[in-house]
Amino acid sequence: MAGAHTVIVAGAGIAGLTTALALARAGFRVVVLEQAAQLDEIGAGIQLSPNATRVLRALGLDAALQPHVVALEWLRVMDGPSGSEIAALPLGSEATERYGAPFWSIHRGDLQRVLLDAVKANPEIVLRLGLGVAGYRADAHAITVVGKAGQVMIEERGMALVGADGLWSAVRKSAGHPEMPRFRRRTAWRATVAAEAVADEWRRGMTTLWLGPGGHVVHYPVKGGGALNIVAIVRDHAEIQGWSAPGAREALIARFARWGQAARAILAAPQAWQTWSLFDLSPLPGWGKGAVTLMGDAAHPMLPFVAQGGAMAIEDAWVLADELAKSPQAPEPALRSYEKLRLARTARAAREAVRTGHIYHLKGPLARARNATMRLIGGERLRRRYDWLYDWKGT
Repeated sequence: MAGAHTVIVAGAGIAGLTTALALARAGFRVVVLEQAAQLDEIGAGIQLSPNATRVLRALGLDAALQPHVVALEWLRVMDGPSGSEIAALPLGSEATERYGAPFWSIHRGDLQRVLLDAVKANPEIVLRLGLGVAGYRADAHAITVVGKAGQVMIEERGMALVGADGLWSAVRKSAGHPEMPRFRRRTAWRATVAAEAVADEWRRGMTTLWLGPGGHVVHYPVKGGGALNIVAIVRDHAEIQGWSAPGAREALIARFARWGQAARAILAAPQAWQTWSLFDLSPLPGWGKGAVTLMGDAAHPMLPFVAQGGAMAIEDAWVLADELAKSPQAPEPALRSYEKLRLARTARAAREAVRTGHIYHLKGPLARARNATMRLIGGERLRRRYDWLYDWKGT
């Protein structure tokens, strides 16, 4: 029967490519449909915690990723206005031993390139660029996905459709979820600079997080340590369209004019910045119906304050493939089982991101109380509060 062992994936970002590799590893033929005619680099850096690196290694990508990743040794939390250290959370060998996988940072373009090369090398995966999902129809035996390339309509037939098509997912809407992502009145600014553009202290294998009133800054090494990825997030009532709008460097620096010299020097290092608005979505009661499901930002877009958006998508890919492999002749129950396994965990991660964002941006006495509490708890115990995130083993 045509398409009886084929899974169709909508979207060829990090989520969709990882899903394709996980499904192929589980024995399925995969067709990936991507609206873009070419895969351009979107974003700059990404932090990969052990729950994500565990999956990437299990997919056999360790050797290909090694030239591009930086093994993170510490998460250093700083007070932006004063420049003083609040806490240092260990992420190195002790954490790797505890969780069974490392903390990495990597440029998104490098991660996508490694995933894309692995997809292209896999004979069980077909990647079709310039072909967006226009709709689908289901019958008793299969699902037919209608793809649109310009004015040409093309059909793909498979056993299931996975919507990995991001924040503004067309598959989510077609699956009966009309809810639109909500703007959370935050703007993120991002830039990448050569490591030599910042002081030696910030070139090490660590993530540095600066907290302050109404905003925060995070930076970490990418490009195997040759560059620094910098992200600043501030309160903003103006919604920006797209993922890569240009930002005025002077306007950003002015937003942090009352911060200490060390943080301001980092923000002054890049000459060009890009901006995007932050959105999330209230947790959905379910993601799919029939032989259709969602994953990644299509299912559970979340704010970036615990650096888990990409990690949750990578987890999704693994669980989805595992559940389908258990029931290859009955995709619908397998998809419902996958959703049941993922709904509560991703909702918890989304709630934690919202809560953490409030804590990062506290002002006045509340900010001083936050700093004092974090110093009292200490870095090791602070990190262990996230054991439920990092110690995930695949279910």
